[in-house]
Amino acid sequence: MLLVTLLLGACAPFKVAIQDSVGYGAQALQGHLGVLSKSRPIENWLLDPLTPASLRSRLTQVEQIRAFASRELGLPDNRTYRSYADLQRPFAVWNVFAAPELSLKLEAWCFPVLGCLSYRGYFDQEAAQGFAKRLVAQGREVHVGGIPAYSTLGLTADPVLNTFIDLPDGELARLLFHELAHQVIYVPDDSTFNESFATAVEIAGVELWLNTRDPATRERYTEHEARRRDFQKLLRSARKQLDVVYQNAGTDDLKRAQKLAVQESILMDYRRLRDGQWGGYAGYDRFFAQPPNNAQLAAVGTYDELVPDFLALFCSTPLETADSPAFTAFFRRVRELAAAPRDARRAALRGAVRFAQTNAAGAGAGKPRTVIELGLCSTAL
Repeated sequence: MLLVTLLLGACAPFKVAIQDSVGYGAQALQGHLGVLSKSRPIENWLLDPLTPASLRSRLTQVEQIRAFASRELGLPDNRTYRSYADLQRPFAVWNVFAAPELSLKLEAWCFPVLGCLSYRGYFDQEAAQGFAKRLVAQGREVHVGGIPAYSTLGLTADPVLNTFIDLPDGELARLLFHELAHQVIYVPDDSTFNESFATAVEIAGVELWLNTRDPATRERYTEHEARRRDFQKLLRSARKQLDVVYQNAGTDDLKRAQKLAVQESILMDYRRLRDGQWGGYAGYDRFFAQPPNNAQLAAVGTYDELVPDFLALFCSTPLETADSPAFTAFFRRVRELAAAPRDARRAALRGAVRFAQTNAAGAGAGKPRTVIELGLCSTAL
């Protein structure tokens, strides 16, 4: 059960009944052991003459990214992502998120050691859908999202999976950096802190990694990242509008009508963005197949709410030495924040960011070149 509680989906408490918790834990343990049983060391795949050339190429890229993560960024150098498994399914797990009809506050499920999480992950899609149906019957809005990767926080040797091996190089690096970051810092009961931290690490890490790649790789990633930022901006706008609706003193019927208007508006905004600025790119059509509900919007917010704060903190943290890994000193500062109580943690993070912004001009001159040259830092500060 200890292993089960450490499973993370790529990162007012709702108490789970003991019987339900044990059943949930059993499926998670069985599912993860099934993943491990299918994995083989990457070097074995590379030596196997039956390994397709396309897979051989992707695994070689993984090895290069993995080495960069530990050598240049200071991310854990362990057995994680040293093996590969083909699960023969499109996602590793399916995460279930839930929120009330008139609130953006995600439900939480609490477990020993891990604390409370704002989602539950299932290795079987039907099981996830079954749990989601029970939540809907209880009056909650639900989102079931397929997740390509998850982390056991370094407790086991998590393998590279077929569910993400074919991502473009920049996106592959981004995912590996994110999941490895969960092994560095994890705070029980604070999914937003954990996921925002890992997302900030992936963003800054990819920026540094791109400095070692050819211009075409950076161009492709920059185009993809621009669309991602547009998508996140769109959802932040929707969350802000809905939060105003839900905080108003009107009746529930009035709030429902206003909520529907916001949902319809966000769909129209997305279609204009897709057909105009994006030139018809339809990569987010699945997300907007229907008006996004509270669970969808809140789930995305979990991953990016504190990202600007963490990026500003990173950009204001000089390297220890000119040749030290990029994140070593940054990790130390975040660990100090993580040790504080939740409210104090947030206040300290905001205070550190305000200090960084106030002193950005003066501090910049003394920063190591690898940090100050990051394009994202001029934006973050």
